[in-house]
Amino acid sequence: MHVFDPIPNIFLDFGFVTWYKYSLMILIGIVVAALLGIKEGKKLGIKTDDIIDGILIVVPLSIVGTRLWYVIFEWEQYAWDIMKIISISDGGLAIHGGFITAFVSVYFYTKYKKISLFGAFDIMVPGFLIAQAFGRWGNFFNQEAHGGVIGGMTGNSATLGLDAQRAFLTDTLHIPKFITNNMYLYGPDGLNYYHPTFLYESIWNVIGFIIVLVIRRTKWLKAGDLLAFYLLWYGTGRFFIEGMRTDSLYIGNTGLRTAQIISIIGFFVAAGYLYLTRMVLKNAYYHVVLEENMEQIVTETEEKDL
Repeated sequence: MHVFDPIPNIFLDFGFVTWYKYSLMILIGIVVAALLGIKEGKKLGIKTDDIIDGILIVVPLSIVGTRLWYVIFEWEQYAWDIMKIISISDGGLAIHGGFITAFVSVYFYTKYKKISLFGAFDIMVPGFLIAQAFGRWGNFFNQEAHGGVIGGMTGNSATLGLDAQRAFLTDTLHIPKFITNNMYLYGPDGLNYYHPTFLYESIWNVIGFIIVLVIRRTKWLKAGDLLAFYLLWYGTGRFFIEGMRTDSLYIGNTGLRTAQIISIIGFFVAAGYLYLTRMVLKNAYYHVVLEENMEQIVTETEEKDL
């Protein structure tokens, strides 16, 4: 019953090149995010060509950012080994590095293109959430980004037997069998069933994505507000889920998890950002921006017809 038989993490193997499911899931997430961004961008008055150009610039930079962030905090295993540093097929990306890189890049890109910065933020947030939800499944295929042993450990032994561990996943959490099977893995505490924290975070991101789709059609949301929502929503979920993980990045030897520290900082940044956009800049309401752009699109269409 308890057989270590992980789902293959290779999607396609051409011999001279191997395509891993990890990178496949990241690619799917990027494509879905791009399509959603283009669709909403039209409503916000941002040209499709500008969005595509932005994606071609920001995405590669963000991937570099996620890798560098991970390498910096895991320098001992990469120290000056360039081939190991650039090889991401088996994992080793940290989303906070990509997040910071992406939003800094977008700031300069929108200034250069004379595009609404807040409009860009508003189309990025739902894309980020759904892309991260897909990306976590790449961790699943690599059997990484998981939590501790189900039931915990007592000394060097698992508190619960394998049957009880498996039952918690299948009967208590009602997790599908294929996920449960892949959670039976060789982790830091040996061969046991581990918490599927990749799944917890993926579900949290999907819920956040759905909330974004709903609130951006309300009357109270202002342009740019979705960035604050992302910082608060993702930060909250990541803070608690990170505490369950066994592969966290730490700040030196302090015992402080970088993801949790960034989440806390994100809460303060979100509060300051909302004060700036609502009290200082007094951004327009999101629905007003949509209505004005729709009116402009109708006017331009009528003029072309004439």
